[in-house]
Amino acid sequence: MGKYFDELKRSMTWLGEQPDTIFIGQAVGYPGTGMTNTLADVDDSKLIEMPVSEEMQMGITTGLAVRGKVPISIYPRWNFLFCAASQLVNHLDAIYQYSHGEYKPKSIIRTSVGSVRPLNPQAQHTGDYTDAFRKMLSNVYVERLDEPEDIFPAYQEAYLRTDGKPTLLVEWGDYYGEK
Repeated sequence: MGKYFDELKRSMTWLGEQPDTIFIGQAVGYPGTGMTNTLADVDDSKLIEMPVSEEMQMGITTGLAVRGKVPISIYPRWNFLFCAASQLVNHLDAIYQYSHGEYKPKSIIRTSVGSVRPLNPQAQHTGDYTDAFRKMLSNVYVERLDEPEDIFPAYQEAYLRTDGKPTLLVEWGDYYGEK
């Protein structure tokens, strides 16, 4: 693996050391995606393995954040996050407004532009919808992680936010072994 992967693993390990974090998603407790290995040093007690139920996962993410946890909600590819768009746009993004500032659901959503090398799984797994979601979301901060040196500061800033805003961080699957 490369520095990009190493920085992701360092970020997940650091987040796992924080007392109020919890990781939720598919292949967080069991192998299954390129993201799984970035969680190798996170204590198993902080990992909630989810079935293929992306919308429910985002609803649980919002609930955990409202209860004071800082969930790191993992969607291995943008195309899977689409299935949770209703919860993301209508609830997690809007809850600050419709609760008149009472709820500030700080959370971290982790997704990726799917890798195309060495095997291209085609359009249903390789979309990059960062710009579209930036336009749709008004309270969720969206950042694409293009370089290894972007990664740790972005995850650290997402966790240390004092405004309570959720953060959506977009990785590049191909960079795990290339950068």
